[in-house]
Amino acid sequence: MGFASLYPSYEPAPLPASREFQSMPVDTKAATDRLMRFLSVEGVTGQEAAIGRELTAALKQSGVPAKAIRLDDANTRIPVPTETGNLIVDLPGRGALHNQPRIMFMTHMDTVPLCAGAKPKKSGRKIVNEAKTALGGDNRCGCGVLVTLAAELEKQKLDHPPITLLFCVREESGLYGARHVKLDELGSPVMAFNYDGGSASNVIIGAVGADRWTVEIFGRASHAGVAPERGISSTMIMALALADAKAGGWFGKVVKGKQQGTSNIGPVTGGEGRPAGDATNVVTDYVHVRGESRSHDGKFFKEITKAYKAAFEKAAKKVTNAQGKSGKVKFKAETDYYPFRMKDNLPVVKRAVEAVSAVGGTPNVRAANGGLDANWMVRHGIPTVTFGAGQNEAHTVDEWINLDEYDRACALAVQLATMR
Repeated sequence: MGFASLYPSYEPAPLPASREFQSMPVDTKAATDRLMRFLSVEGVTGQEAAIGRELTAALKQSGVPAKAIRLDDANTRIPVPTETGNLIVDLPGRGALHNQPRIMFMTHMDTVPLCAGAKPKKSGRKIVNEAKTALGGDNRCGCGVLVTLAAELEKQKLDHPPITLLFCVREESGLYGARHVKLDELGSPVMAFNYDGGSASNVIIGAVGADRWTVEIFGRASHAGVAPERGISSTMIMALALADAKAGGWFGKVVKGKQQGTSNIGPVTGGEGRPAGDATNVVTDYVHVRGESRSHDGKFFKEITKAYKAAFEKAAKKVTNAQGKSGKVKFKAETDYYPFRMKDNLPVVKRAVEAVSAVGGTPNVRAANGGLDANWMVRHGIPTVTFGAGQNEAHTVDEWINLDEYDRACALAVQLATMR
């Protein structure tokens, strides 16, 4: 959930007797075994080949024919090195629902780099980590749900419409797999259900949009002890720009009238081979800054980005040397994903709410403050609701998985797939 998502940790409190989840229409032991199996396979973002092979093997063992499973070529369009494409599975419709419109279930198969070396261990109704790494429940939980769905549909011979399963690559590093998938590869689903988060009762129908931006600051190197006045400090330009942005209310939580958003400054580096030197006795001639701007308002996150651009350009003009020369900046911004908010009366939202209620849950319709693969699916024209699947403390060494929520997510998927 990567890139992204900012779901709060979730540990379900006991529900009133009238709202307890009904018995699971799935083999929960087999579902947990699959999850443990997937957690044991490393697959950090951009390096998903191994987990792709493991998912393919598990799907075949669940009764999915090999001809229904394939990899697309999205990795050839992703601008950063990516081992493999998205994994796509076609399940033909069955029984009374075989000729209904196609629906899609999706998740992502990459993890954040912090998950490398994870050692999952079952502890009661939790899965924890014996290594000092992140666990990878984000998003091996989603992978487990989708494979379990395929297994249960085959095992129980349940009626269902045509279904596409989509396992995306590089969600954690920019939602690239969902962004670069070809729509004709998906079979024209009328709606989609994405698994990425904590509670299976969360019905996520909206999310923020975000710009990712970089700024290169060009100064002039000089000996800081002999002739500092000849130099132009890129570091000082950066400091003035960030102070200006902070004073203007553009850093962190950003509120301007009725508009709200967030921004953050990421890594500040010299850039490989770019600075004249990295000693303190050299006036810094080059600094590279990375940042982001987010908002649920499709125009406001762009305004936040513009404010940073203006701050850097203003600061560059202020820092001059003895000859009156000033620094320069090169500001680049790219939209990572666009915000969306679906209407409550859309068929996909109604189906999601009804399914959560049908398995005994209390639907929590909400929007997320992080990006999801659903951002790009909605942008592609496929209305997509996101549910949780048991993740907790994602992207930290304290990550753990709630197996009760995971089981509920599996049951929910079966319900979504077989509703009439």
